[in-house]
Amino acid sequence: MSSTAGEQQLAPEKRPLWLLGFVLSLMAGLLFYVAASLSIENDASELFNNLARNTQKNIESRIRSYANLLRGTASLFHANEHVSREQFHRYVANISLQQNYPGVMNLNYSQELDGVQRTAFEAAMQRDYPPWRDGYPPFAIEPPAPRARYSVLTYIEPIASAPEKFGYDIASRPLIAEALAQSRDSGQISNSGVPVPMEGRPQLTGMAMRLPVYRHGMPTGTVEQRRAAYQGSVGIGYDLVTMMRSALADMPVRNVRLTLFDIGPQAREPLDLPHDMHPVFDSTTAGMHAPWWLPGNSGRYLSSTMLIEHNGRVWQALFSVRKSDLYTRFGAFLPWLALLTGFASTMLLYMLFHTLASSRRRAIQMATGMTEELRASQIRLQLSHQKLRRLAAHADQIKEEERKRIAREIHDDLGQNLLVLRIDADMLASRTQRRHPRLNARARSTLEQIDATIKSVRQIINDLRPTVLDLGVNAAVEWQVAQFRLRTGIACEVSESHDDICLSDQCATALFRILQESLSNISQHANASRVQVKLEKCRDTVSMSVSDNGVGAAIDGRNKLGSFGLVGIEERIKLLGGTFHIESSPGAGMSVHVSVPLGADATAFPYQEESRAST
Repeated sequence: MSSTAGEQQLAPEKRPLWLLGFVLSLMAGLLFYVAASLSIENDASELFNNLARNTQKNIESRIRSYANLLRGTASLFHANEHVSREQFHRYVANISLQQNYPGVMNLNYSQELDGVQRTAFEAAMQRDYPPWRDGYPPFAIEPPAPRARYSVLTYIEPIASAPEKFGYDIASRPLIAEALAQSRDSGQISNSGVPVPMEGRPQLTGMAMRLPVYRHGMPTGTVEQRRAAYQGSVGIGYDLVTMMRSALADMPVRNVRLTLFDIGPQAREPLDLPHDMHPVFDSTTAGMHAPWWLPGNSGRYLSSTMLIEHNGRVWQALFSVRKSDLYTRFGAFLPWLALLTGFASTMLLYMLFHTLASSRRRAIQMATGMTEELRASQIRLQLSHQKLRRLAAHADQIKEEERKRIAREIHDDLGQNLLVLRIDADMLASRTQRRHPRLNARARSTLEQIDATIKSVRQIINDLRPTVLDLGVNAAVEWQVAQFRLRTGIACEVSESHDDICLSDQCATALFRILQESLSNISQHANASRVQVKLEKCRDTVSMSVSDNGVGAAIDGRNKLGSFGLVGIEERIKLLGGTFHIESSPGAGMSVHVSVPLGADATAFPYQEESRAST
């Protein structure tokens, strides 16, 4: 009777303690949930801002390439007293607009006339260029009403892109005439700023850029001299939709909405635009989604506003995307996993504390002290290892991205300038071949120097990040082996089990760098005469081996002071969650074997490894 009464007295005392533990565990789980949600949202916001910033630079780079195309075309007229339509046609055909400038619809030239010259010029064009010659329709200045000044489109290549514009006086519109006059006086590029109407093609968003052309040999130092030397302008017509959609296609995240507004030439900061303002471009079809201003004010969306310089005018770009499109499948469930982990961990700790509470106070203090010290040491060790692994992955990724960025900048800017310089030098050499032999020889020498510079630029780009990596890991391996064979003279063969192995960019780059390091070690230390490279795909893994018949090395050579080649290979493979081992002995050659999963991600495996270690 007494024991039963004691149990009945203890039961009410335990019930509130367990309720307290449950409440504390739930609160800890909720804190974990909120922290994980905020962390994922901040990471997604930072990622989206970086993607938007890269797209902004990509668009500005395309605009600069269009400006360079205009300057190169203007150089054709500056270098010649007269450029015929046939010469202009060959020039544009050699540029290959569709391949090199996908958004550009045509290149054109407008001749500057006054009212006195109109009749003679129109008669000369009709006499020298019969109708439908080279695809051009009959020439007539439009609109036909008399004016004091004309700027007539006389050359349009390809003519099929806008035959209705042949003979059109673009200066008949007051705004365009004013822009042409400002461009003539300043010598700078002018642009339409707003879409140009395309008759019969409402689906196109046509934009125009123009650059003044001055007469050959005349000075252009002052405004008066530029007005006296002005003979016309060259321009390009490009489809804004094609250019913007190609820039958005380079973003790794889909369903990103881009809205562009022309806010004039003076803006230096993003403006608070009214909701009824009409954009010059919207990547979302009208009527199918929310208005352009709604995603920026919605909690379900991320948005980023940036300014894009467009040759004297400013575009305000609004990037927006659903937050869910940026989350990975693991990221979507991470807050709930954190809630469960926090609740379970706190509940287990509370149960442990409740169990040990019945022991003597001294035993509790000793056990608590030892447990806290062990956990602190383990946490410090895990944090140190995790930080080192994150730092290695981040440094390697930053290095590869920086190499890619520098190679792209060299290709886009320096390559374009060298191409324009070579075109001018080649044209000068062709013009002076018969009449000026000494000048021709000098021009030919300059061409050779330009070609050598172009070759050097290509080599620098390949050293930074070979463009063949964009064709796949198979092509990159074959190219690197061919370069090694050509550079060292060592016989080297490649064995592949699959033609096209699809890997992530990080994984393909890692395998390529591992191959580079292995071949570099062979050329410097192995004294080998034959090398074999095998690239194989087996179910969900990709393996690569590099073998040679050289002097070999001891297995513990990777721990030698100052030797980081094999250590770097092993670290790259660990970041990708793969395996790495070496077969070697002195005098018997060396074989390096690596394998990685097909879906390897250098940013995920360090966290998985740490979580496995902690459990």
